[in-house]
Amino acid sequence: MVLCKEYRICMPLTVEEYRIGQLYMIARHSLEQSGEGEGVEVVESYECDDPVHGKGQYTEKRIHLSSRLPYWIQAVCPRVFYVTEKSWNYYPFTITEYTCSFVPKLNISIKTKYENNNGSSENCLDLTEEELQTRLLEDVDIAFDELSNQNHYKKEEDPKFFKSEKTGRGPLIEGWRSTDEPIMCSYKVVNASFEVWGLQTKVEDFIQRSIRDVLLLGHRQAFTWIDEWYGMTLEDVRAFERQKQAETNEKLKGAGDH
Repeated sequence: MVLCKEYRICMPLTVEEYRIGQLYMIARHSLEQSGEGEGVEVVESYECDDPVHGKGQYTEKRIHLSSRLPYWIQAVCPRVFYVTEKSWNYYPFTITEYTCSFVPKLNISIKTKYENNNGSSENCLDLTEEELQTRLLEDVDIAFDELSNQNHYKKEEDPKFFKSEKTGRGPLIEGWRSTDEPIMCSYKVVNASFEVWGLQTKVEDFIQRSIRDVLLLGHRQAFTWIDEWYGMTLEDVRAFERQKQAETNEKLKGAGDH
């Protein structure tokens, strides 16, 4: 039985704005999280085409993260450990898959759709009747949900205190998802499976908690960094992304040379 969750994460942005903000956030966040041989390495990135979703961007990354895993996973993992991320970005619809060559029974898939509403779509990812019965629904509030790792907390990245100089948006107050304009929602259906008897439930729960933490932090940053990316074009942010990817890869390579 695969553990399936649907996360709904509202943002005080439009879907078009978030397209830029998300690319900026991922590129900057990847660089900040990289160092000492750990972090995100971009293996390849190119345009792709889909008969249903049209033109998109395919990206493959390696996420090197040995020391960030809980001790009970570290115990069975080699030091040279990475997770492969493959993503197909047909904005406003994306598919992301995670696999690990060392743990072939570990599979994570995420389907995402972005809509200009406050999370009111009942089934925007077209789940089957059976999937609707088994999915667990979870709203993530970027302003009032706590980060589980307080080391990641920065007051300037807290939407309860942040006010954008360029747009005047924020700080977010209780009930903001019912009152703020503009508003959009990231709908994410996450399937996590780890078919190893005795560890399945523990690992699948851990994966879902970890993904939720990453989503909460990433969406908070995409909003609170708005004054840095607001007004960028898609070409601007793609250039920024290429620059940060080169810096990140260099950082990882440099650490590996020691």
